[in-house]
Amino acid sequence: MKQASALYRLLGDEARLRLLRVLRKERLNVTELTGILGLAQSGVSRHLGLLKDARLVVEERDAGYTFYRAPTAKADAPNASVWAALEEQFEASGGEASVRADDARLQEVLRLRKENFESHDGADTRDARQLVPGRSWAAWSRALGMLLPRLRVADLGCGEGYLAIEAARWAAQVIAVDRSDTVLARAKALAARRRVDNVVWKRGELEKLPIKDGTVDVALLSQALHHAVSPARAVAEAARITVPGGRVLILDLREHREEWVRAKLGDRTLGFNDGELKHMLAEAGLSDVRVGVGARKSGDPFTVLIASASKPAAVALPTSAASAPRAARAQKE
Repeated sequence: MKQASALYRLLGDEARLRLLRVLRKERLNVTELTGILGLAQSGVSRHLGLLKDARLVVEERDAGYTFYRAPTAKADAPNASVWAALEEQFEASGGEASVRADDARLQEVLRLRKENFESHDGADTRDARQLVPGRSWAAWSRALGMLLPRLRVADLGCGEGYLAIEAARWAAQVIAVDRSDTVLARAKALAARRRVDNVVWKRGELEKLPIKDGTVDVALLSQALHHAVSPARAVAEAARITVPGGRVLILDLREHREEWVRAKLGDRTLGFNDGELKHMLAEAGLSDVRVGVGARKSGDPFTVLIASASKPAAVALPTSAASAPRAARAQKE
């Protein structure tokens, strides 16, 4: 009876039940669980220790990482009847907002894991083929950056500066704008640690950028537009600061129904459909508008859209037309 009482007290905690639910779906490490559950790493580690002692989770080491999973074989699952009851409850709770949020963050973790090619089992032959030493999306992006001219770039809604600092590798100068002094302070500290000195950090709103007209070659809005009070105004501002012939590039979410992101992440808009992005870019006076999918994973409620457009180049008047006003003035004189 004491053992049963201790087990049920252990399960009388929502965070532990959420943890068990995601581990029933996927093998994960502490860092991944921290991101999914939104809990402190110390708290996740403590919960895992208790659940491991109760033999409700299994710890495994693989390629230098420590992973946790739910028991599968009978030897792993001395509490099979408890798991049967838990699975019934997990199935019934699938429609709850907090559960959907956990599932969405789990899919994002799995997408990042796959893109980084760091944690494939090797059991799936498709994944095994991806394990090429040295393959890296970061390296690919930096290599492509080396093909670009020394552009002037604006990173609008820069957050903690990761994209701005990456762009600084190939850009002549980056102007990074964010509304939060706290976030900008962290971005500046990161730039200092990485010895990046060609980024200008500015505090400002997306709808009223502290940048002069026509001063950057590329204006980037990466996962920032859904935080804007007025997305259309933010796109118009991006167009304003871009030189004739320059480009506006947007990475953002396709429209979705995950309401939890409003309170958890401060999102004001639940993504955009392709037509909305095209319309906003066209209304800002931009041309050559293109919208496509940047990243998508089956089962993930979030799809990343990439949209780009060009600011029309200034049209030079023909020599005869340009000289006509001067000729008219000369006749009057």
